[in-house]
Amino acid sequence: MLITIIIPCYNSSKMIETVVEEIKKEIVKRQGNKYQIILVNDCSKDNTFQVIADLAKKDSCIVAIDLARNFGQANAKMAAIGYIKGDIAVCVDDDGQHPSDKIYDLVDKINEGYDLVYAHFSGKKQNLFRRISSAVNTKLLELTGAKKKGIYNSPFLAWSSYAIKALKNYHSPFVSAGAYLMRCTDKVANVEVEQRARMSGHSGYSLKKLVNMWLTEFTNFSLVPLRLASILGLFSSFGGGILGIILVIRKLIHPSIAAGYTSYMAVLLLIGGILMLMLGLLGEYVGKIYMLVSGQPQYCIREVVGSIEGEKKDELRE
Repeated sequence: MLITIIIPCYNSSKMIETVVEEIKKEIVKRQGNKYQIILVNDCSKDNTFQVIADLAKKDSCIVAIDLARNFGQANAKMAAIGYIKGDIAVCVDDDGQHPSDKIYDLVDKINEGYDLVYAHFSGKKQNLFRRISSAVNTKLLELTGAKKKGIYNSPFLAWSSYAIKALKNYHSPFVSAGAYLMRCTDKVANVEVEQRARMSGHSGYSLKKLVNMWLTEFTNFSLVPLRLASILGLFSSFGGGILGIILVIRKLIHPSIAAGYTSYMAVLLLIGGILMLMLGLLGEYVGKIYMLVSGQPQYCIREVVGSIEGEKKDELRE
């Protein structure tokens, strides 16, 4: 069996060679199994592409892809889709946190008949903000159907041949491969994995990137946010009408009551905030429609080293 390993790389020149060698040793432990490793440089600021290009030149089973600009981890994984030759693809981070000896745990679960398998890092340590924000995001994604209940998402995951084929038809520039696949299959599972410490460096996910990722997942495959906004607007209008009737009755009963500036401003700010929220959601959807119509690419490839000779690949994916 041929197993493809996809590794998005960003500023990992000092550690990527160690990660690759560790993976190679693990894959060949099972007799008859072979590996293909696809390394995607997401426009690193160091010499990461030079390092992975050298690895590809030394090993014909390695492909090195250089993206023209920084597209993000999700898009970098999509850039590897067209080069996959394996029966199963496993996505691994470049920082050594994902244990190579657990790759076969994911592969074996795929062989049980699943199409998408995530590693669940049960002992993962996060700060309070990340824990709270992740919990809120999880509930929102479950509400929109972008994530199945009881399934924990992670960047350490495996795709079946069916999932790989499905992803080849996924062309949106707002990439959320997991949510897309959950629209294509119900065969999704978790495998318990203990996360290791990073070999070096720190997480590349800033608050801005996390918010962008969550917003993309929340609005990509569902009209639920718009429906929630409509329901919120309906309740707000109903509540405002009831409050208006109450105020009129109070004024009729007690003519001496002065018009309330505070209550007026409170209601005004509440209604205004709800309207702005609804307009923001509408703007998010309209903006995505515009980007789709304008043909924004998922990724742009500057150079590929180690691809199969004579094989034509799209360097710009729309």
